[in-house]
Amino acid sequence: MNESKLILVLGDQLSLNQPALKQAEPGRDIIVLAEVAEEATYVRHNRHKIALLFAAMRHFRVELETLGYDVYYTAIDQGVASLEEAVRKVLVQTAATEVVVCEPGEYRLVHQMRSAWSSSLGVPVTVLEDDRFLASHDDFELWARGKKQLRMEFFYRKMRERYQLLMDDGQPAGGKWNYDADNRSGWRNQREIPARPDVPVDDITSAVIAEVNQRFPNNPGDLSQFRLAVTRSEAERQFDWFVTYALADFGTYQDALVEESPWVFHGLISMYINCGLLDPLAVCQRVEIAWREGDCSLSAAEGFIRQVLGWREYIRGIYWLLMPEYKTRNTLSATRPLPDFFWDANTDMRCLSRAIEQSLDHGYAHHIQRLMVIGNFALLAGLDVMEVCDWYLGVYVDAYEWVELPNTLGMALYGDNAVIASKPYAASGKYIQKQGNHCQQCRYKPSKTTGPDACPYNSLYWRFIDRHLDNFGSNPRMGLIAANWRKRDPEERAVIVQWADKMIEEWA
Repeated sequence: MNESKLILVLGDQLSLNQPALKQAEPGRDIIVLAEVAEEATYVRHNRHKIALLFAAMRHFRVELETLGYDVYYTAIDQGVASLEEAVRKVLVQTAATEVVVCEPGEYRLVHQMRSAWSSSLGVPVTVLEDDRFLASHDDFELWARGKKQLRMEFFYRKMRERYQLLMDDGQPAGGKWNYDADNRSGWRNQREIPARPDVPVDDITSAVIAEVNQRFPNNPGDLSQFRLAVTRSEAERQFDWFVTYALADFGTYQDALVEESPWVFHGLISMYINCGLLDPLAVCQRVEIAWREGDCSLSAAEGFIRQVLGWREYIRGIYWLLMPEYKTRNTLSATRPLPDFFWDANTDMRCLSRAIEQSLDHGYAHHIQRLMVIGNFALLAGLDVMEVCDWYLGVYVDAYEWVELPNTLGMALYGDNAVIASKPYAASGKYIQKQGNHCQQCRYKPSKTTGPDACPYNSLYWRFIDRHLDNFGSNPRMGLIAANWRKRDPEERAVIVQWADKMIEEWA
């Protein structure tokens, strides 16, 4: 007689192709899905994120049961504190003799499962590597071995060659690996932004929305605007719409800051890939087909594929290669508490207010809003790296620590000893003005550095340079900026820094 396994499926593993489910046998093995307090509350998660995962988990339960699996489901109202407790309850009720789980996306959970669960639960616990990613831990470690710098661009080229995406006769399509220079246009209302299709909300999702609103009343997220797919078929429909109606303009305007639309031409699929509803390789292959059929430019296809095949896999590789020490890094010793407006968007800086408001209400902001508006402000103001990282982890629907931490700590805050970024992504108000139209409705002027109507990003930028002048003087990508600052009149420099200090104190 075959002994049954208890297979734990986490909320970001909702795929039949994940390794624990691929070895499951209907009628023998037991599947456990659990909505538990610990995972829902360890940071202040956006209600859109909680609702997405709970609704997707409940729909996945239906899919599994239809396939003949025996599913034990724990809902949030059952008051189960942790995943370990949920597993223990099912072990007591069944004859399962071992626990199998696909590797979680956060080091803290992996460490708990591998170090303590087997002893605590009294049965063997096997944690399988998540093979839905396109580079294994060994793949990335082998690529990183012996390198002084771990730059994404070179990793990305290896991945393109490995998966033969946008390759022609062994060479990159079009003769170049990277078309990023073609994808930086600012926004001046050049194109009509297509209306996104509605997402149907069925009884399961409606019940989840009501429960989340009731149970998490103080969390960010306006669920009256919930528009996320919670099934594989609906996620695929949303992606098909993007390829048909938005991909052609995605590349050109992917860096644009747009006053009138939170979505612009972006794919809005990272949350589906990250929770298992879409397959990363399949979406890349679909976008390549669109380019080869003439439905989008090479720069649009390459920009999309670079984000999924390159950046996503690279960021995950960095996380697992360097954790847990990575999380403790704070290169620039940034410790200032988050201003209150990170939780209510109540600031006169129009670009920052819009980006934070959108993030809080929808759980979404595109990468330039995250990096060059919110992240740039946090970097320039010296906000505490762990507070900022926890904010990003909680606020965004696609955020899990493996993807959030390197993006925030390394890319946005330049806090990881320059592992990811060779220079800080710091910019003044002129960059934001160039990329969009927020400045037109802002009371601050990007042309001014000090004074009541001066854009705060300007003085903050120079204060940031001034505070880290010794560090940046030896950085080849920052040396010219540092040298120019040194040449400015000392009294002028002092006035700018003092003005920035004054604003920062007002936000405290």
